[in-house]
Amino acid sequence: MLTIIMFLVVGGVMVYLAQSNLSLVTLHLGSYVFPDIPLFYVIVGSLLLGLSLAYFINLINSIFVAFAMRGKDNKIKTTKIEVVELTKMIHQLELENERLKNNSTIIEPQDINAL
Repeated sequence: MLTIIMFLVVGGVMVYLAQSNLSLVTLHLGSYVFPDIPLFYVIVGSLLLGLSLAYFINLINSIFVAFAMRGKDNKIKTTKIEVVELTKMIHQLELENERLKNNSTIIEPQDINAL
């Protein structure tokens, strides 16, 4: 519903511009000359060209952002894998530490002389 209302408002503005800008102008584009073009067409044409150019630049920017995000996602994935591997290694070292604590014998001073 909001889209329909926006189309009606934009259409109304276009109609107003068309009625008040009917004078004929000559358009020079480099070596090309277009005589007797209504000013309204020049206004709407430049508006559409500007919007198209802005959309194209935004599209290129979105592509670069998508590539950057993909690189960040891959970096996050590899970092998560590294965290899991380090957590496993910590767990194994804690188990080995407990095993060594339980298997170690207390060396008495008289045992040192026997060595």
